[in-house]
Amino acid sequence: MEKLSPPDRAENGPFDVSEIGLLAPYLDFGSLRVSPQPEVAIKADVEDSTKRIVSITLETAGHRIQLQAFAASKVDGLWAAAMGAIEEGVKAQGGLADQIQGALGPELRVQTTVTENGQKMLRESRFIGVDGPKWFLRGVLTGPELYSEARYLSLVALFRSVAVSRGELPLPPGDLLPITLPVGNE
Repeated sequence: MEKLSPPDRAENGPFDVSEIGLLAPYLDFGSLRVSPQPEVAIKADVEDSTKRIVSITLETAGHRIQLQAFAASKVDGLWAAAMGAIEEGVKAQGGLADQIQGALGPELRVQTTVTENGQKMLRESRFIGVDGPKWFLRGVLTGPELYSEARYLSLVALFRSVAVSRGELPLPPGDLLPITLPVGNE
């Protein structure tokens, strides 16, 4: 499948680790490099059964971006197929999913029903993705103001500031790239 990424990806991100240089201030989470910003909290998301870190979440002003990077081939992209699979899964669970054009290209706007304090309500999230060289980066945006263009664009800018390190591990396309905690952060 065709790689889906904005035409200015190499200049404006998300970046391949080879594009950021050694002096750039990034926190190293293995496959993900995150530019530290004072208003952004960073959390590692751990899978209970394996104790493996499966994503990094960036939180700012009550909004979150959950980040995951996956191995990909040099030629084929993963985002188009991933969107289709996510859309099918959401609809199978009774949610709504629409492919829309976003700031980075095609993305999914998803609405699911959640129960909070005994009340059912719709929760919106947006799935964004970029196919890079030999990797695919996915972000899930959540928060109360995703409808706000300014809020949405600020979250996309945060997503674009991330760099992906594919590493040398021979992983098949679609495998989650390993995430580790930065050295010195316990």
